[in-house]
Amino acid sequence: MNTSADDEARLAASSVLVVGVGGLGCPAALALARGGVGRLVLSDDDVVDVTNLHRQILFSDSDVGRDKLDAAEEALREHGFRGELELVRSRLLPDNARALVRSVDVVVEGADNFATKFLAADACCLERRPLVHGSAVRFRATAWAVGGGGRPCYRCLFEDVPYGEVQAGCAEAGVMGPVAGVAGALMADLALCIAAGRSPFGWVHTYDGLSDRLRSVEVPPRKDCPLCGQARGIFEIDETRYTGAICAA
Repeated sequence: MNTSADDEARLAASSVLVVGVGGLGCPAALALARGGVGRLVLSDDDVVDVTNLHRQILFSDSDVGRDKLDAAEEALREHGFRGELELVRSRLLPDNARALVRSVDVVVEGADNFATKFLAADACCLERRPLVHGSAVRFRATAWAVGGGGRPCYRCLFEDVPYGEVQAGCAEAGVMGPVAGVAGALMADLALCIAAGRSPFGWVHTYDGLSDRLRSVEVPPRKDCPLCGQARGIFEIDETRYTGAICAA
């Protein structure tokens, strides 16, 4: 995103929550920091694992076993980030989601499971905060932005948590490191656009690493969506609504 002086001022005054300092969160956080965001909030409770180094670009061999947030803070400072950096040593959970979302202007979510994605979607819509979703599996990366009021939102596209289904994430299906980097870069670009006052909502961007092609498809709002549609029925965070491991990638 090309920035003007006005854009830079808006970015410097903005705050972004990055849910998960993993394969998507690492490149996204780095791009956001270098892009001029004034306040970054990082949420994670994991440690650096050697098997993830190929895609978690903020970390190196010497960081293996360290707390991810400590290693990420050190790396971002080394890359020149001088803004405010807040470390939240927790996953995004039903009892903290709304407060975390409420504390920032934009949320960037790169979790590896549907439970967290739906939780982030619900919390952001309830708090009317814009949200950027992302995913990367094998050779495919996906990113898209949702406005604070949805229309469309994550539930317009996926409806509900896939109860009882096996959720194959990066650990099970694998992912190419550069593809995760593309996803993180796309997510950061969308978040920077939002923070600068633009509205890049309603389009799903998919990158195919095998063909090296980026495709954008418009997502229509679903009239009967329970989160943002006429049949709205979700007005609070109910932990029974989310199944599976609620964790950040």
